[in-house]
Amino acid sequence: MSDQAVAGITPSFTPDTTVSVREAFGIDQELSVPAFSERTDYVPAIDPDYRFDRDTTLAILAGFAHNRRVMVQGYHGTGKSTHIEQVAARLNWPCIRVNLDSHISRIDLIGKDAIVLQDGKQITEFREGILPWALQHPVALVFDEYDAGRPDVMFVIQRILEVEGKLTLLDQNKVIDPNPFFRLFATTNTVGLGDTTGLYHGTQQINQGQMDRWSIVSTLNYLEHEAEVEIIRGKVAAFAKGAKGERLIGNMVSVADLTRKGFVNGDVSTVMSPRTVLTWAQNSEIFGDVGFAFRVTFLNKCDELERPIVAEYYQRCLGEDLGDATAGITLKSA
Repeated sequence: MSDQAVAGITPSFTPDTTVSVREAFGIDQELSVPAFSERTDYVPAIDPDYRFDRDTTLAILAGFAHNRRVMVQGYHGTGKSTHIEQVAARLNWPCIRVNLDSHISRIDLIGKDAIVLQDGKQITEFREGILPWALQHPVALVFDEYDAGRPDVMFVIQRILEVEGKLTLLDQNKVIDPNPFFRLFATTNTVGLGDTTGLYHGTQQINQGQMDRWSIVSTLNYLEHEAEVEIIRGKVAAFAKGAKGERLIGNMVSVADLTRKGFVNGDVSTVMSPRTVLTWAQNSEIFGDVGFAFRVTFLNKCDELERPIVAEYYQRCLGEDLGDATAGITLKSA
C-alpha cells in the first residue's frame, strides 16, 4: 500500500472517544462504544436516512467494541454491507470492503514479489496485500460475498478468525500480530450451507470449522413496509413529493412485498429488494413513466414464464395494467 493510500491511518491511530448507542443509533440501551474523534479518507460517509435494524446493529457494535468476528447473513438488497459501513461511519472507524469474487486469489490477499527500482537498480521486493496491511492497522475489514470465496482464499482468512489470530507470511518468514483495533466482518447471502434457493449461483458451502470461528452471526431481513417506504421516500424526495407521490411510493413497495411473498410460496424465483425499488423510483424520474421504469428495472430480469404473475402484482398495487402503462415514453433531460 502506498504512503498516500494509508494517509491518516497508522498502527498508533487508536480510539480516543466513545459514542452513545442511544444517541447515534436510536437503540434504547445505556451503552457506549469506542470511537475515533478524527475522520480519515477510509471512514464511510454518513447516510442520514439510513434505518438501523436493532439486532444487527447490536451485533455489529459488539464486533467493534469487543473484537468479535461478526457475519451478517440475508437476502440481497437488505443492506448488509451498508449496515456495517453506516455503523463504522458513526464511529469514525476506517472501513475497507473486499468482494470475495472468484477472481480474488490468495496472492491478492497476502501479497506478492514485485520488481521495483531502487538506486537505479531493479530489485525484487515483497508488496503486502490488503490482508496483512489491514491486520496491522486499526481498520474494519469487510469481506463481501463471503460464501463465494475460493477455497484457497478461505483457508487464508481462517488463520485470522481467532481473536488473537496471527498471520504467518511463509514467503517472508514473518509472523504478523493483529493491531488491537483491527476488526473483521463478513456478509453472505447463505449461512454457509450452500445455496438452497437457486438465487445465488456461485456460492458454496463453507467449512464448518471456519463457520465455528465466527463468534456472532446476525440475520438481516427486509424492512417492514412503512420503514422501507420512508427510506425510499427520503432518497427520491422530489419524486415522492405530495400525497400522490407518497401513495405511489407505498404502492411500489407493496409490489416488492408481493414478490417476496410469491418467492416464499414458490410462485416466482426473482425477488425485488429495497435497492430494486429505489432504482425503480429513480428510473421513473428519468423516463417519466412508472410502468416503463418497472419493466426495464425488474420485469425484464424475470423468467418469461413468471412475468404474467409479476405483471399481476403490478396491476394489483398500481391499479393499472402494465401493458397500458408504457405508452408515450419521453426521456427526461439530465
